[in-house]
Amino acid sequence: MSVILGINSFHSDSSAALIVDGVLIGAIAEERLGKRIKHDPSFPINAIRFLLSHANLKVKDVTHIAIPKNTQVNMFAKMNYTLKNLNTSLPAVKEFFQRKNKIDNFKNYLEKVFGESSSLFTYRVVNVEHHLAHISSAYYASEFESKTVGFSYDGSGDFTSLMLAECEGNKIKIKDRLHLPSSLGFFYTALCQFIGFEKFGEEYKVMGLAPYGNDAYKDEMNKLLPIQQNSKWFSLPDKYFKMHSGGECGALDSSGHVHMSKIYKESFQDLFGFPRKRTEPINQKQKDIAKSTQLHFERVLMHCINSAYELIPSNQIAMAGGCALNGVGNAMILRESPFDKQFIQPAASDDGTALGAAYWCLFNKVGYKHREIFSPYLGGGYSFSNPSKHFNDSSYEFYECLDSNELTYKAASLIADNKVIGWYQGRSEWGPRALGNRSILANPLTKNMKDIINLKIKRRESFRPFAPSILEEDVSEYFEQTVVSPFMQHVVKFKEKYRGIFPAVVHVDGTGRLQTVSHKSNPLYYKLISELKKVTGHGIILNTSFNENEPVVETPQEAIDCFVRTDMDCLCLNNWIISKKNK
Repeated sequence: MSVILGINSFHSDSSAALIVDGVLIGAIAEERLGKRIKHDPSFPINAIRFLLSHANLKVKDVTHIAIPKNTQVNMFAKMNYTLKNLNTSLPAVKEFFQRKNKIDNFKNYLEKVFGESSSLFTYRVVNVEHHLAHISSAYYASEFESKTVGFSYDGSGDFTSLMLAECEGNKIKIKDRLHLPSSLGFFYTALCQFIGFEKFGEEYKVMGLAPYGNDAYKDEMNKLLPIQQNSKWFSLPDKYFKMHSGGECGALDSSGHVHMSKIYKESFQDLFGFPRKRTEPINQKQKDIAKSTQLHFERVLMHCINSAYELIPSNQIAMAGGCALNGVGNAMILRESPFDKQFIQPAASDDGTALGAAYWCLFNKVGYKHREIFSPYLGGGYSFSNPSKHFNDSSYEFYECLDSNELTYKAASLIADNKVIGWYQGRSEWGPRALGNRSILANPLTKNMKDIINLKIKRRESFRPFAPSILEEDVSEYFEQTVVSPFMQHVVKFKEKYRGIFPAVVHVDGTGRLQTVSHKSNPLYYKLISELKKVTGHGIILNTSFNENEPVVETPQEAIDCFVRTDMDCLCLNNWIISKKNK
């Protein structure tokens, strides 16, 4: 028996994945469990416990531990940079060895966590280079078997920011790497910080803000990140950007957020003036910088994508890495490049590397041949009994739905009646997007619904849009670009005639970050949207993650707590519907 445990740790978005005899048992980020800190960087104790318990296994049963980090790779590039930048790089070198020591001592962590003697552990440690793990997470989860481009890009990992690989069958061959300090992820994050979104993982806010701006800083962007037509990739000028200079990677600040050092230099002010402080209002300047940032990101991305095609001619591309969460860029690749088939892993950020490392181990070390059909519903699934144990006052009423027909019919009727519902069903989703199992759902036809949810439930910035989940077969009717996007990874334009019809999910530029839903991918969610279509005439629903400035809810109790403290009207929790009275 092979039991492969993939672990991403000592870095933001720590996570674990478990594959037993070729079957993906589950995968979950540590933030969904335990302390419930967004982008939790701690050792994924709770994630590992959950997965092993789910499979009725112990650490002594694990045959392989796959780690998405390989400290032995890219040594020449690391040393070359260190020698050229001795004054600033020595603290980072110290941190490198500290983290290497932690990774090399997994047995100590596992022994303490599980109370098992390390003398019983027989697992083999398999180190997988960071971006190879990213590409593995996408390619092995895809249905591609003929020649495919593997493309990973993010801020950094194993001193690399971009990797290109040729994938075929179960083999992945690395063709090229782009080393630090050049990084498209650093470029985007630096401007995110300058705009005033300095917390870890807030790049999506820049993408949401960009449509409100004008491309007023195109020339400045070309100075920050010149596109070199005679080069495959790109480079960041030292004048404007600085590398990480030490300190514990993934450490938490005083407010409990993952610590982020400032990536941009003071010379940014020569181009843009003073940065915005987080407490200051967002003005047109920040909107314009966001717009120019996103557009330049797209220009550089397309330059890289075209280079990738020239190096590996194929119409298929499998993508991962934090930058692969840029839905506008993803849709552009399908519109404007030779790639007409694309697979993007739902947990494209570093949490997904735990799965990628496990996959790579499965096919390249264990020698497994068969690939199973991938599903993103890899987290916990929890039973739930009588809600009266949780709601003991007269402010709530309960309806027990004995089958899916009654549940979806009642839920669709509530949504059509402009009720906002929490939708909690089955196993939780892998990755940052709510895909119909841990979602807040509402009527996309209602004009003020976006403001209601942002203000009273999500309690977040008003400029951030909500996603439309749509029946897969209806995409070409409503959108200018026909895409299949089951993991909510593409931002595309609504057809003009529909933009005024769905005000709650159409962004200011006429786009939507759609999720396509098929009966195969999620039968219950598909049934719900189909029932809503019978009432409204449209197979589209507003979908946002089930949370309130916290990680997405994982357990029934977390769903109940979020429902109670916000202005949601109803909660569909497994086969129960709980409603607030007098709403």
